[in-house]
Amino acid sequence: MLYLLLFITLYLFQTNIKMKKSTLLFFLFIPFLGFTQKSDYTVSSYLLEGPKAPNTHYIGEAWLNNVLQGDAELNFNITKATFRKDSTLDWHKHSTPQVLIVVDGEGYYQERGKDAIIIKKGDVIRCGKDTEHWHTASKENPITYLALYDGSKPTVWTEQLTQEYYDSVAKKLSAIKK
Repeated sequence: MLYLLLFITLYLFQTNIKMKKSTLLFFLFIPFLGFTQKSDYTVSSYLLEGPKAPNTHYIGEAWLNNVLQGDAELNFNITKATFRKDSTLDWHKHSTPQVLIVVDGEGYYQERGKDAIIIKKGDVIRCGKDTEHWHTASKENPITYLALYDGSKPTVWTEQLTQEYYDSVAKKLSAIKK
């Protein structure tokens, strides 16, 4: 591409077109140099919000971005989930461990039989295999996290997390936070 631009510039110069015009033409083509790169790489971005999730296993609003899908060589998925504040996610478990990396906001995390905790930007949670749990945004703040998990087996949804239970957890954690 650069050779083509040089050739055009020289041609215009040799055909007695003013240097201003050839210089202008040269600079008009410079922005296109970045678009000529060919890539054999597959690149995705976790910065994209993703489509709004169907309201199946949660109350409120959520968006999911399937950043990376597992395959025969790489047996895990990376999904970016964004939940608006005051949203719930049902109790569920995975047949392999799951890792949550909170990239923005604040939310709640709880494993069955344990107290709920506040999770926030920068936190990393490892949830064990077949551990029943839930995680979502806090009452006051949205949350965005990356979820790493085995994509070959579906999530097992075990119980609906009711708005009343979520509200009681929010109230308890709000009191602790103060």
